[in-house]
Amino acid sequence: MSNIRSVIVGTGSHIPPVVVPNDHFLGAEFLDSDGRRIAKSNQEILEQFESITGIRERRYVHDDVVTSDIATIAARDALDSSGIDGESLDTIIVAHNFGDVRAGEVRHSDLVPALAARVKAHLKIKNPYAAAVDLVFGCPGWLQGVIHADAMIRAGDVKRAMIIGADTLSRISDPHDRDSLIYADGAGAVILEAQDTGGRSGIISHAVRSDTLEHTGMLRMGHSYKDETFLEALFLKMEGRKLYKYALNTVAGAIKLALERANVELRDVKKVLIHQANGKMDDAILDALYAIYPETPRPVDVMPMTISWLGNSSVATIPTLLDLIRKKKMDEHTIASGDLIVFASVGAGMHINAAVYREP
Repeated sequence: MSNIRSVIVGTGSHIPPVVVPNDHFLGAEFLDSDGRRIAKSNQEILEQFESITGIRERRYVHDDVVTSDIATIAARDALDSSGIDGESLDTIIVAHNFGDVRAGEVRHSDLVPALAARVKAHLKIKNPYAAAVDLVFGCPGWLQGVIHADAMIRAGDVKRAMIIGADTLSRISDPHDRDSLIYADGAGAVILEAQDTGGRSGIISHAVRSDTLEHTGMLRMGHSYKDETFLEALFLKMEGRKLYKYALNTVAGAIKLALERANVELRDVKKVLIHQANGKMDDAILDALYAIYPETPRPVDVMPMTISWLGNSSVATIPTLLDLIRKKKMDEHTIASGDLIVFASVGAGMHINAAVYREP
């Protein structure tokens, strides 16, 4: 068996500059799916929203910026901070869900050429054998890109890969749907490198599941709740309660499977970096995980969170969080040599994935 493992040798991120606090929406017109105004006041809606999600503010890009732009910034940050030459990359994978959606009343997804091709061009990488690939897998897309790259590295086809997660959810948020308060913009990137670690560190295992038969429609695209608004546009719609229940019933099991495949115990895990979807939901998922291992108490600092100030930026949440920790921008949270890390995500599809990583 090969001792080659995929090791994270560079990280980068882009946190958009436009800060949007909850009180920005005090003047919004929130409607139900039938187009009727919600009976509660906006103040009540916002207070309830913050108590459930933990979100106080989120970040949006400027109107003249698109997803491939912020993906490029995160990629460049990963290259610059690591000192790695972009020409040495064998593949660039960009995980996203909506392409380049430009600001304006008519919001269409621009998917051709692929965002990965645009990022590679923006980085001015000449190497023709650095394959530029897009991946659409809901919020777990970035982690799925890591899993795909790891497979290529273990097969010996790739020695160095960049995986980027970027989305501008503000462009596909219905201003009349209170669920849209969750969504934010952002980008994060990692560089994986093939290293002989004796099989002891790097990506050790993963688990992936797709429950498409009954759960595909919990996240979907639909028209605005206010008919005369953006008639040609489609917005992200969510069945929040069903998604919450689904995640609570399934994510912990996927993490358990990844831990078993890695032949490690939960008590050995230093950090759980989970997709920042909803603070209350993430907390409940972690409780469900530790309930599977009743002999292991849940450490207070095991799950770093950024959702309170960054919101839910989809595929960007985990790589952004990882970059902030590695660059010592998360106060008490650090990752040291030998630390065991779990990555996990859930999102549209419905898709779930988890991976176990040991820091060299």
